[in-house]
Amino acid sequence: MPVNAKLTGIGAAPGVSVGKAVLVRTFDLDSVEALRKTISKEDSEREIKRYKDAVKVALDELESLEKDVKGRLGEDKAAIFTAQRLMLEDPTLEYTIETKISENLFTAERACLEACEEQAKMLESMDDPYFAARAVDMRDIGKRLVRCLLGIQDRGSLKSIPEGSVVVAYDLAPSDTACLEIDKVVGIVLDRGGRTSHTAILARSLGIPAVVGTQNATQLVSQGDILTLDGDKGEVGINPDEAVLSAFTARVQKFIDEKKRLSLLKDLPAMTKDGKRVELAANIGNVSDVPMVLNAGADGVGLFRTEFLFLDRTSVPTEEEQFEAYKEVLSKLSPRPIVVRTLDIGGDKEIPYLGLPKEENPFLGLRAIRLCLKERELFRTQLRALLRAASYGNLKIMFPMISNLNELREAKKEVLKVKEELESQGTKVPDFEVGIMVEIPSAAIDADILARECDFFSIGTNDLVQYTIAVDRGNPEVAYLSDPFHPAVLRLIARTIEEGHKHGIWVGMCGEMAGMPMAAPLLVGMGIDELSMAPGMVLKIKDLLRKLDYETCKGIWDKVREMSTREEIKGYLQSVLEELGFAEAS
Repeated sequence: MPVNAKLTGIGAAPGVSVGKAVLVRTFDLDSVEALRKTISKEDSEREIKRYKDAVKVALDELESLEKDVKGRLGEDKAAIFTAQRLMLEDPTLEYTIETKISENLFTAERACLEACEEQAKMLESMDDPYFAARAVDMRDIGKRLVRCLLGIQDRGSLKSIPEGSVVVAYDLAPSDTACLEIDKVVGIVLDRGGRTSHTAILARSLGIPAVVGTQNATQLVSQGDILTLDGDKGEVGINPDEAVLSAFTARVQKFIDEKKRLSLLKDLPAMTKDGKRVELAANIGNVSDVPMVLNAGADGVGLFRTEFLFLDRTSVPTEEEQFEAYKEVLSKLSPRPIVVRTLDIGGDKEIPYLGLPKEENPFLGLRAIRLCLKERELFRTQLRALLRAASYGNLKIMFPMISNLNELREAKKEVLKVKEELESQGTKVPDFEVGIMVEIPSAAIDADILARECDFFSIGTNDLVQYTIAVDRGNPEVAYLSDPFHPAVLRLIARTIEEGHKHGIWVGMCGEMAGMPMAAPLLVGMGIDELSMAPGMVLKIKDLLRKLDYETCKGIWDKVREMSTREEIKGYLQSVLEELGFAEAS
């Protein structure tokens, strides 16, 4: 590879690093003849038995991996293997594989791989990055079954890489990631993947810079190449010359020093120089994110996305399963406040076992609170689990996608019914707050009406931007229009805060904007009470807050509210950051 070559991808885990490339070659399916063969009808029973025997071996391997990861990385990180075992035992997958053997007359190897590939493609076709990322698990299962059918042992080569390695691979399945000796890895580069892949999530939780979705890193990088990694920008440098390497090594040292400096802020309050307190909370998706909340010194959880409990499975989680998850998060983080968002799924997040209808405009359709009020039993099961868990910590329940007062009242009625039912059965339910996500313009406009009947607002800027500007942020043709600094969006945010405070309730924010340094002085000036963000941003925003002056921030908002374009607003806010010596804009 030429000196100073570059790769670009998706920045999946922040930070910078320098290390030697270790190429990870995945199991070579092209060499497996059985994947191209058919069988006779008489051989189908034998092939089905081979398949069932392979399932037993694969389940044993997954159980062993689960125990190994639990011992090295903790129970939370091992949970993915429980999910893979459930996927492997899915009756639908079993039926599909056996049908391909008995009717299509495929070999067991071919049937397993093709059935898993079909499932993976279905997951990838869903209009949601989290679901699409789960395709990795399904392909991992397919490859595992083929390997077990061929009698090839599970490899452990990833456990013996040298110190200072940058792992480069086409993709890493959860089982591959589990084999990594984390203390020897300084970076991860993948051809495939996105920010919601298991590898990206693990890298973020461990503080390892990662760049994914490079398309061709495995073709351009050779074993032992020197790589520079920028996990913020999604850039990988290959074999930099001495001058470039020296400059980048200085950046790495600065990054390490900055992490150490920020870690000293962990136990200090998020407060402006003149005493304005702003709670800094973290967004999480499951129990495994709890250590990141603690490491970040967050004041609590401002958004617990409960829909992740419904993924990677073949049926609705039971009340008991949900209760255990909520209980664990609440108890581990007690007495910190935990804002739990009720189920936020719909037509754009297809969960096969729920049988949701296909919709022409899923973002405007049956989703979130609308779905919960239609499927009352699904909603009540979640509420029962939440209220049973309430005594283990500081619970706050939040309803997503509220568009009018009637929806809020109906949702609160269900909460009250469940509370009364539990108490009649002898379960004491402590006091808890009920609030809403303000993510639809109608809710922001009616903030004065809604504030009278709830305990808090949390502004969901991702959808608020989408609905206010009429832009699909997933569409690259119009994504440039999606900007939380649009004057109309800022006015809706300010109105929500003002009306919330007028009616004596606290107002937070849990969208991407909450973790943007450029937005912090502006939001403080508006009077925001809480900001909830990715755990990795908490200390950075705390550092910035402690350099701000509340009265000055109010003046910043006064100036911004007179501006007419997002370009003017962002240019001004960038200059504010630069004056503070905080050059990073987002």
